Amino acid sequence: MQKGAIRVQTENIFPIIKKFLYSDHEIFIRELVSNAVDATQKLKTLASVGEFKGDLGDIAIDVKVDKEKKTITIADHGIGMTAEEVDKYINQVAFSGAEEFLKKYKGQESGTNIIGHFGLGFYSSFMVSSKVEIYSRSWKEDAAGVRWECDGSPEYELEEVSKTDRGTEIVMYINEESEEFLEDGRVRAILEKFCKFLPVPVTFEGTQINNTNPAWTKKPSELTTEDYQNFYKELYPFAEPPLFWIHLNVDYPFNLTGILYFPKINKSYELQKDKINLYSNQVYVTDEVKDIVPEFLMLLHGVIDSPDIPLNVSRSYLQGDPNVKKINAHITKKVADKLDEIFRNDRTSFEEKWDSIGLFVKYGMMTDDKFLEKANKFLLLEEVAGSKFYTQEEYRTAAAALQTNKEQKLVILYATNPVQQDSYVQAAISKGYKVVKMETLVDAAFINNMEMKWENVSFTRVDADIADNLIDKEENATTVLSQEQEGTLKELFGAQVTQPNIKVEMKGLSAEAQPVIVTRPEFMRRMKDMAAMGGGGMNWYANMPDEINMTVNANHPVYTQILKENDNTLQQKQIKNLADLALLSQNLLTGADLTAFVNRSVELMAEKK
Repeated sequence: MQKGAIRVQTENIFPIIKKFLYSDHEIFIRELVSNAVDATQKLKTLASVGEFKGDLGDIAIDVKVDKEKKTITIADHGIGMTAEEVDKYINQVAFSGAEEFLKKYKGQESGTNIIGHFGLGFYSSFMVSSKVEIYSRSWKEDAAGVRWECDGSPEYELEEVSKTDRGTEIVMYINEESEEFLEDGRVRAILEKFCKFLPVPVTFEGTQINNTNPAWTKKPSELTTEDYQNFYKELYPFAEPPLFWIHLNVDYPFNLTGILYFPKINKSYELQKDKINLYSNQVYVTDEVKDIVPEFLMLLHGVIDSPDIPLNVSRSYLQGDPNVKKINAHITKKVADKLDEIFRNDRTSFEEKWDSIGLFVKYGMMTDDKFLEKANKFLLLEEVAGSKFYTQEEYRTAAAALQTNKEQKLVILYATNPVQQDSYVQAAISKGYKVVKMETLVDAAFINNMEMKWENVSFTRVDADIADNLIDKEENATTVLSQEQEGTLKELFGAQVTQPNIKVEMKGLSAEAQPVIVTRPEFMRRMKDMAAMGGGGMNWYANMPDEINMTVNANHPVYTQILKENDNTLQQKQIKNLADLALLSQNLLTGADLTAFVNRSVELMAEKK
């Protein structure tokens, strides 16, 4: 029997492994199963080149839990190890020094991938074990079986034993602190998380838990629509079917495979990130794919697999890695090309999916200039009336004649809530204007961004002013009231509308227009909307009172009737109600003011009787 000390430059390697990686200790299963996969794949390679001439037989990796003995065993039928190889690969830990290791990675968010990077995969077993045994027999002819044992100190034992079958068994004696891993459900959950798509069969409790040939490893030409949809169900069993998908398949200048799905999004608040899983050679790594996937595509679902992504380095290095930048740019291009293809080949389908697609497109146009350049061709603006869709250029062609202001800018009129803003929408449509919907979570920011990025374009919300002033301010038209009547009307409104944030002005509008129109200036309202969404450094805007313009349409016939009343009290009630109605139309009448409006309305109805 051979005895010795594991050859490291410091003796405190095991406490470091346990302490530094303890928060991620469930990954010991991933590391050991991954090692078993490597051993199996190496044997298959030897067989393919004719070096191994025996029968591969059953190559499944078996994971077993023995609650009585408090052990977990991971067994493979791969290349196995000789005593010399155990001494080389297990007893010699390539380590520059424990202190240097800790210093280098101090403060890193996660140590999940540190182990494999440093060749410490096997040693992750000591995070949960009081003792670990290895039983192995090499594929080489006449190789003897070997047994290795270590209790977590640098001391080990290595001896020859009788072992008839090829491969390696790792037997872990689980310590008291880690007995949760002796529960079958816990182990199965870990296997399904980390090993779901490993290329070698993995069995647990007699059943195979992995799909060894997932869709992303195949060529797009080999897959049908049903194949893609079934794989989506495999990833997300309870999700609605996806809108469409993009198959990534690159081997130069970097290796990248995967499938990204566009999910159906019913409501803005249902958006969920962290639905893209990163794999490396079919081994699950993480769902934290920021920097690898462009930010605006973090809402996509699916899988990315690349051995060229540096998995074990700090975030700042990841951001600067040339392969990560290339992969990020490639994904952006593929998504833009796919959207453009669908738009050109099946615009009807594209329009039907726009409610979901639009979020990705708008977010991408704000955050990625290369995507913006391509997306300008397929961004859609949906008209409030008739559900007609326009590209930016189509809208310009349809609206430029009436909606070009004095500065020669195209004014895009939009509604954030077409039902609530219906009276304003109808007033704009009656003038021949095209009003589009801007009602998603990202539209407030999108509008501000596009005003900076698009040439000679400005956005105006349809209720930002009276219809006559939406494109350019017009001079006051004459009214049907006499000068004396106008003066009386001004006094009545002045007495009833006393809030300092409400500016009242008299205008001679069409007799068909509303008697009182309340608007909130575009700039101030937009700033408050952005502040309400958490715009950085703008929180003070959200607490400011609304700046309100109240336009009195002096040409509305109701005022002629009111001015004929001999009862001043009745006149005041009627004027106050007209003002409150206008405020109510913009959701600006609340609390005690709303209660007073309701009571006053009942009084007026009773007085008319």
